[in-house]
Amino acid sequence: MNDLQETIHDSVEQSGKNKINSRVALFVAVTATFMALCNVKDGNIVQAMSQAQAHSIDAWSYFQAKSTKQNNAENTLNIIKLQNGIDKEELVKKYKEEISRYEKEKTEIKTQAEGFQKEYEDINLFDDQFDETEAFLTISIAMFGITSLTQKKWLLYFSAGVSLMGIILGVTAFMNISLHSDFISKILG
Repeated sequence: MNDLQETIHDSVEQSGKNKINSRVALFVAVTATFMALCNVKDGNIVQAMSQAQAHSIDAWSYFQAKSTKQNNAENTLNIIKLQNGIDKEELVKKYKEEISRYEKEKTEIKTQAEGFQKEYEDINLFDDQFDETEAFLTISIAMFGITSLTQKKWLLYFSAGVSLMGIILGVTAFMNISLHSDFISKILG
């Protein structure tokens, strides 16, 4: 048991003397904290995407229902026009108004559905950017671990650079500034 305590004590003393390990610890703490914040925001974005997609699907279903009703009204109007001996004028007028109303409602619903689709696509852009952020930060944390083991100063700076790239992507995503990379998204997708 004394050997273990002595080994831990020696390691703690050496880590205090070793500047690279101290820097690695600081970078890992900052990187991991920022990654956790980005992960929360990304989760919220995914929820918003699901909601936008559900609204879009609902709107398109409503559009289809209106189209079906319009089609029924058009067919009824055609049948009335073909029949003889009944007061067609009132029925024709009624169904023409109904068809016109459905056409207007469909236009409004279509615009709304397209808006939900656009909202989904806009949100998805930042979801991808947060995913890229998480990838860069995860890689940098792993590289910081290797830096601590190898004590290579150049690897510390390279790892810090990768972490900085992830932090820049994350900060701009928080600010709704797109630095989205289709290339990286395709690799991660």
